[in-house]
Amino acid sequence: MSRPRTRARSAQDKEHRKAALLDAARALAAEHGVREVTLTAVTTRVGLHPSALRRYFDSREELLLELAEQGWAEWRAGLAAGLDGRRDPSAADIAEAVTGSLERLPLFCDLLTHAVLSLEGAVRIERARRYKLAATAAHDEMVRALGATGLGPDGAHTVLAAAMSCAAYLYQLSRPTATLRRLYAEEPRWAHDALRFREQLTTLLTAVVRGVRDGG
Repeated sequence: MSRPRTRARSAQDKEHRKAALLDAARALAAEHGVREVTLTAVTTRVGLHPSALRRYFDSREELLLELAEQGWAEWRAGLAAGLDGRRDPSAADIAEAVTGSLERLPLFCDLLTHAVLSLEGAVRIERARRYKLAATAAHDEMVRALGATGLGPDGAHTVLAAAMSCAAYLYQLSRPTATLRRLYAEEPRWAHDALRFREQLTTLLTAVVRGVRDGG
């Protein structure tokens, strides 16, 4: 990643600086998890003073919410690609498409928890509204894509709700702390349930899709 200039003067420079800050936050989250992303760590990575970040984002929460907003667009595109070309998909096919689209977005899975718990409520109302509009637009497109597989709008809503809640929970389980890794090494039976993100999410979503199709 190229370092931005010391001062961002033009509109292009400012966009470059903003992208560099987001890339730094994305990299830090991939390395250590969203909880460990701080303003100091982000600005240090791109060679800026922490105060410089305030020109682009009001807070750490706003920066992370921007990444969450991008994640919605990426999830929508990934799910559409996963469903493309499938004719009369089985419950397992649909579950695998949804799971695969989320598994490829680990940062988004992590942010799903934080967006609800802290990010949305910690930013200005205008920023929260913009996030909600983007997330809703992506969600509505996914409802249409899933609904076209035979689930219908209500069924698609149910599957997406299950996917979001389960993915957020299972992702956190699949990234244990050092203490838990040591514990799992001592007690492998606990790690067996905690570390199977793809398998568990696919199994749960297959059951949800079958239930929707059966009218349950």
